[in-house]
Amino acid sequence: MPDHSVTVDHSKTPSTIDFAPVFNIAVPMIDRHLAEGRGGYPVIINADFDPGSPADDALEKQITYQQLAVRANQCGNMLKNLVLEPGGRVLMVVKDCPEFFYIFWGAIKAGFVPVPLDTLLKADDYRYMIEDSTCAGLVYSPEFLSEITPALAASGHKPGFILATDGPGGMSTQGSFGLQFPGLMDGYSPVLEPAPATADSECLWLYSSGTTGRPKAAVHRHRDIAATCVHYAVDTLQMTPDDVCFSAAKLFSAYGMGNAMTFPLWVGGVTVLSSQRPSPDIIFQIIEEHRPSIYFAVPSLYAAQLRALDDNAQTGMAADLSSLRCCVSSGEALPADIFRRWQEQTGTLILDGISSTEALHVFISNTMDNYRPGSSGKPVPGYQVKIMGGQGNPMTKGDPGMLLVRGDSIASHYWNNPQRTAETMVDGWLNTGDTYYEDPDGYFVHCGRSDDTLKAG
Repeated sequence: MPDHSVTVDHSKTPSTIDFAPVFNIAVPMIDRHLAEGRGGYPVIINADFDPGSPADDALEKQITYQQLAVRANQCGNMLKNLVLEPGGRVLMVVKDCPEFFYIFWGAIKAGFVPVPLDTLLKADDYRYMIEDSTCAGLVYSPEFLSEITPALAASGHKPGFILATDGPGGMSTQGSFGLQFPGLMDGYSPVLEPAPATADSECLWLYSSGTTGRPKAAVHRHRDIAATCVHYAVDTLQMTPDDVCFSAAKLFSAYGMGNAMTFPLWVGGVTVLSSQRPSPDIIFQIIEEHRPSIYFAVPSLYAAQLRALDDNAQTGMAADLSSLRCCVSSGEALPADIFRRWQEQTGTLILDGISSTEALHVFISNTMDNYRPGSSGKPVPGYQVKIMGGQGNPMTKGDPGMLLVRGDSIASHYWNNPQRTAETMVDGWLNTGDTYYEDPDGYFVHCGRSDDTLKAG
């Protein structure tokens, strides 16, 4: 097989995935599209673009696959100049914007490890992660500077570089009132050879935190990204290049990252990005304007949107959701009543599923052809699940117990936390921390949490 190539056999269930001995996931996710003639096609639609605002006229309405490839390469070369050691961690406190893509894929292609962080955290959380990761550098959106500054001041570890995505001295081109100022990455070559790696090489970290204790960095491999794309995006959601994805869940989470970045990139589709805090009115506006075909959210947001739809019905203002072919929910269990009311009001199904940071995305899900309201669905092809009792005994159908999962996208370990790794990841099985039971028809029903592991979303 050619270096960095991957072959998928969808004729089998689950689909089989074979990787070249030398494999960097950035190549099939980015470079492949140029070779397949999609360079001029849009990949990112920026919902924050406002043609009536001259205050930031460097903001682009859309980014093509060609532009993404060039800018990821420039960013990777910039990072190579800033990071001395291969495998260095690059923390990202970055809003949903094209720069997130440039940093993330530039880092992976150049042989570094991106670590997206929750943008809603406080300074002490960032301080801990800076110290825990011993990161080589940190990239942030200027909106988060008020938390980043005290975190850096208090940290016992000093990153080798600190870089803003935009603003004076930032990495991206700046523009205001007709004037253009080059960003730091603009001075770097648009050509970048992919760093040698294997499918099992360390690729990215995601911090998973719970109700108690400090966050834990789940270490994911190059193969993990491909596995979620094949088993869930293609084989479960039936995604194609014609799909336009919009996710209310943000890119820093495992759920949002798949929804709005890795899935559309894998199939050659389009993603709609918005850095705005999601609210029913904003969501409806984005869906009406940009016409996504798949919408991803969490149950609490669907509930808020239903209330808004009820209010709009009383005023005669109906939201146009006709572009949606399906909706997806994860992060917490979706109540059956929300499923039914959403279907009644929109004519669209919400496909509920369970995901986790450690599994990288959804591993039990309802599908368009096989769904049951109030359940998380059935195991996604490519994943095995089991329900165990407190003494390590398997539970019979109908009896609740601890949910364990194994599959191709499970994190290899927690960084710098062998005790938690040993407790959570045993013989290839991940203890999700969720209590479930399997009903007589093979659907899995959520009963609650059994530890402090936090699901993605």
